[in-house]
Amino acid sequence: MIQTVFSSDEFAPDRRLAAFDDFQVTSAHPMRVVDDGPRAFQATVRALDLGAADVVELTCSAAEVRRPPPLIRACDPELYAVVFPLRGRIVVDQAGRRAELDERELAVYDSGRPLRVRITAGERPARLVRAQVARTLVSHPERADRIVAVPLSGRSGVGALLTEFLVRLTTDAGTYRPADVPRLGGITVDLLNALIAHHADAEPPDDSSPRALLPSIKEYVWRHLHDPGLSPRSIAAAHHISVSYLHRLFQSQGMAVGAWIRGLRLERARRDLGDPALDAVPIRRIATRWGFNDHATFTRAFRAAYGMAPSDHRRRALESAPGRTS
Repeated sequence: MIQTVFSSDEFAPDRRLAAFDDFQVTSAHPMRVVDDGPRAFQATVRALDLGAADVVELTCSAAEVRRPPPLIRACDPELYAVVFPLRGRIVVDQAGRRAELDERELAVYDSGRPLRVRITAGERPARLVRAQVARTLVSHPERADRIVAVPLSGRSGVGALLTEFLVRLTTDAGTYRPADVPRLGGITVDLLNALIAHHADAEPPDDSSPRALLPSIKEYVWRHLHDPGLSPRSIAAAHHISVSYLHRLFQSQGMAVGAWIRGLRLERARRDLGDPALDAVPIRRIATRWGFNDHATFTRAFRAAYGMAPSDHRRRALESAPGRTS
């Protein structure tokens, strides 16, 4: 049932890394690969399409896999993935967090954010398993956001159920019928949702909460900055914390959450007002785009922040724009 979709053995030694990089870049979830050692590069990819989920087993030399912003802008399949090593070690960097994973330890990551995965191998190539699920099938994406790149145990509890199931899928050959495929995909989705719920619902200890939650909260704010309903209350609800706890998190960084959001919105509006390509867009519409529904409130806040009215800033910025003549 599982099929080999890439093997470096099919290429000359000096072409193997480039071939594997091409394979990754042209996949539905494009990434770049950088070799991490002087020895001849090796990689084998075995894949299993379960409909609701895709499962991949990668055997690979030491390397670094990257998903930078340009690749995300070019193609985001909008999925969550869980990855864990069966041999070797991997480090997952995303959203300001780092998960250093030994065998049977796992981490979740999001295709819509910059990602770096460092694969460490010993005498033998590393072996890891990855399963990916469409974001629309994840019951509570805001919970998944809280645990991306957080090291989780795959040796006990819900994590062990998921890792054991995925390992069996990649090692059992020819024992499943075609009718089993959608059921197995559904089980994969259910186990991933159970893993996310189990860990995201756990209240983090006070001494580690700011480090764990703040990057996720800030990412959430950036993604919802245009929403006029974005507020401390909505942010707290999305992250399953109280409003008072949210304020304490930001106070520990010397910030007030409401003022920080207002400053981000004003800066986005200021940038758009100075953009010659948007000079025909009414100021009121730009203000609305960045969450200001009341024009008078926007004008007062803009004047307080920048010492001039939005219309004056636009006029000065456009007059000094390259290529403009008076």
